[in-house]
Amino acid sequence: MTTTTEARRRIAARRPGPGAPSLRVERALQREGYAVLVGMDEVGRGALAGPVTVGVCAVDPTCRSAPQGVRDSKLLTPAARERLVPLIRRWSLAHAVGHASPSEIDEVGIMAALRLAGERALAQLGLTPDLVLLDGNHDWLTDPGREGLLGLLADGPPCPPVRTMVKADLRCSSVAAASVLAKVTRDALLVQMADEHPAYGWQHNKGYAAQEHQDALRAHGPSPYHRRSWRLAGTAEEGAAQ
Repeated sequence: MTTTTEARRRIAARRPGPGAPSLRVERALQREGYAVLVGMDEVGRGALAGPVTVGVCAVDPTCRSAPQGVRDSKLLTPAARERLVPLIRRWSLAHAVGHASPSEIDEVGIMAALRLAGERALAQLGLTPDLVLLDGNHDWLTDPGREGLLGLLADGPPCPPVRTMVKADLRCSSVAAASVLAKVTRDALLVQMADEHPAYGWQHNKGYAAQEHQDALRAHGPSPYHRRSWRLAGTAEEGAAQ
């Protein structure tokens, strides 16, 4: 028979630890009238190769505490992130991941590409959020022209209002969950891309500027998956900067 003390310990073990994300911010916003909230986070902004990826995770008042272990994806091991993905999908009201390709980043720039990936993610949700909770201090999602790069938001409801919050991925369960979805999805894409171009070590560095990646760029030049508008190792742009 389980004692009262043992039961209390088990309950405490399921609760978020100090500093763990919670739904406290989301609940406060819901009390302000934003019933359906979407946590949004990006991954791959600073990479040299591969897409920039945006994850979204929608919650409403019926969503209970996030699955145990949900954290900002940077604080989790790859195995922990992958274990959480199916739990997050079942827990959330809706979820999605959107991408902008390296060629799109070259064409419109990284900030507009983030918006493009965010719009693609929102378009997959199948619902209209009352508010987007965005990690950071800059609203890169709202198009200054209010017309959406894809025309998706222009043809339907306007882009939802956005609330930015520094370190939202550390404080808010919906944003932390979105970061996990984005990270796992993008990492899997980079591993697939590594099979085509094994020299760059993307299965390890995920397209970021690790030394092995930079050495391979100098030896082989950029691949079709590199952001060619960026200052890449071994290119004329790098030489001009030195």
